[in-house]
Amino acid sequence: MSENGSGSPFEENFKIYAKFGDPKSDGKQINLSNSDKWMKQAKVIDGKKITTTDTGIYFKKLKSMKLGIADYNKFLEDLAKNKKLDLEDTKNKLAHCGPPGHHGVGPVKSTGAVNRLTDTSKYTGLHKQRFDETGKGKGLDGSHDIPDMSGYVSGYQNKDTYGKNN
Repeated sequence: MSENGSGSPFEENFKIYAKFGDPKSDGKQINLSNSDKWMKQAKVIDGKKITTTDTGIYFKKLKSMKLGIADYNKFLEDLAKNKKLDLEDTKNKLAHCGPPGHHGVGPVKSTGAVNRLTDTSKYTGLHKQRFDETGKGKGLDGSHDIPDMSGYVSGYQNKDTYGKNN
C-alpha cells in the first residue's frame, strides 16, 4: 500500500512497474516497454490472444510515449473491448501479479552448459594454470607469465649441465 494507505493494489503495481528500470521515474507515468513487462508477468500477454503488437497498437492510439494512470485505464478499456477481454479480470491479474522479476519460483538455476563452462578442472593450457586444485583463481600469479632469466631457451632439457661430466 502507499504511504497514506489509499492506493489499490492495481495502482501500487502501476507505480512499481512505472519505476522499474528507470531511476529517474516518479512512478506517475508508465512507458510501453514497462507496460509489456507488467502484462507478461501478469500473464495478460500470452502470445496468442494478446501480443506485444496488440499492446503497441492500442498504447500508441493515445499518442503519448508515457501514460498516467487515467490514460492507462483508457488504454486497458480499449484493449479489453477490442480483444474481447474481461476488463475487471485483466485489472485483477495486473493487481496481483507481484513485483517485477523472473517468472520462476525460487533461485535461478544454472544449466548443464553453464556448469561445464565454469568447471575449472576441465580447463587446459594457460587457462588451467590460472586456478588452484580447488578451482579458486590464483589472481596475478595465474595470469602473468614470469620470464625465466637463466639464459636458456624455453623447453631446453639439459639446463645447468654445462661443464659437468656425466
